[in-house]
Amino acid sequence: MIKIKIFLFCLFLPAFLSATPPSTLNLLSKVNLADDNTKDMKPLLFCFGTASKTAKGIIIKKGFVYNSNLGYGFDSNSVSNVTISSNSFSATKPVYFSVKVPEGNYQIEVVMGSNAIQSNVTLKAESRRLMLREFPIKKGQKTTTTFNVNVRSVKIDDKTTISLKDREKDIFNWDDKLTLEFLGEVSIQSIKITPKDDLAVVYLAGDSTVTDQDVEPWASWGQFITNYFDAAVVVANYAYSGSSLSSFKESNRLKKILSQIKKGDYLFVEFAHNDEKIKGAGNGPWESYSDLLTTFVQSAKEKGAIPVLVTPTQRRFFNENGTLKETHGEFPDAMRAVAQKNNSALIDITKMTTELYEAWGDEVSRKAFVQYPANTFPGQEKALDDNTHFNSFGANQIALCVIKGIRELDIPLKKHIKKETPDYNPNQPNFISSWTLPMSAHFEIAKPDGN
Repeated sequence: MIKIKIFLFCLFLPAFLSATPPSTLNLLSKVNLADDNTKDMKPLLFCFGTASKTAKGIIIKKGFVYNSNLGYGFDSNSVSNVTISSNSFSATKPVYFSVKVPEGNYQIEVVMGSNAIQSNVTLKAESRRLMLREFPIKKGQKTTTTFNVNVRSVKIDDKTTISLKDREKDIFNWDDKLTLEFLGEVSIQSIKITPKDDLAVVYLAGDSTVTDQDVEPWASWGQFITNYFDAAVVVANYAYSGSSLSSFKESNRLKKILSQIKKGDYLFVEFAHNDEKIKGAGNGPWESYSDLLTTFVQSAKEKGAIPVLVTPTQRRFFNENGTLKETHGEFPDAMRAVAQKNNSALIDITKMTTELYEAWGDEVSRKAFVQYPANTFPGQEKALDDNTHFNSFGANQIALCVIKGIRELDIPLKKHIKKETPDYNPNQPNFISSWTLPMSAHFEIAKPDGN
């Protein structure tokens, strides 16, 4: 398979922008961080604008490329998209701003708006986790949005680390920075980053249908559900493409989660797409799959956390009569049995996505998946035809199904769903005609692992 990675909007960026100008370095302060944790770290405040004045934060009057010595700057070849006015930076193309921080959970406060222009801001964090969708701000007004971001490293202890796949090693989720992505018609006055160790953490364990997909047009529900929780919750998504319960455990991701999870946190577990491909004695829904699910559930309970099992999303394959084919065999039933036997919460996404796809029908349901004709994206010479992985519209619909499942469970997490989050009925789904979301700058033709 040929792998082509394209950075949209910045194909011809001059090489001289790869370093921070010395004149800019002289005007800026280096961020002071704790070595390996957030315990003694003070909030970081960045104020943008040529007329900005503050004694509490760092003033940025000129755009410059992220500098590891300073510990902050505009990242991912986006500095050329930035215009800094008297009290903000503005952009109409994707902009990334990164700050070097230790592993931990952070509350982010972004002050948006401008006296000069009208804004419509979409905000993502790290590997395209949606935090704010197309928020309009009138000219002359300003508003503050607050959300939480989990930043993590591969380190578990002095001797043990998570094993990353090659495709993961150069993505935002696993570097040493907190990266914010600004999309739409953007005007940003300030960014404040505060360590938070009192948040309820929702840990996600799963495969490519759950993970933070780093590149367009691929997307998963785990990176959209972030937009539906209030400021008391943070999502830590450890899912990765191609994973099964056994490979997730063998790569030390479960061990990493268990090293951090605490009483009152949550562990959401969705697997089957790749587990069902494992053949041989001892494997299958009622043997290794059920045994490993039980291990995940019991391990979370031993830490005082709340496990939630999530049956797998359906693949988009229809019978001639308009009903959906069952491609997961007995794996959903096995997960339901494990949940019942272990008195664990269960969200039946297999059932909901069956209803959802059938409500759309064969043709309309294509709009929720990565199915695009040739030449839709730069360098895409062949059609993309994927019946497993979602685009942003589809991923958001699955996230709403998960939210529906949370609302129906007797767990405290449902109290932290944002009040404005609509009720969702998969039998009466949304349609792509009502969905808009600016695309991120990074695009890749190669399908996620595990397709």
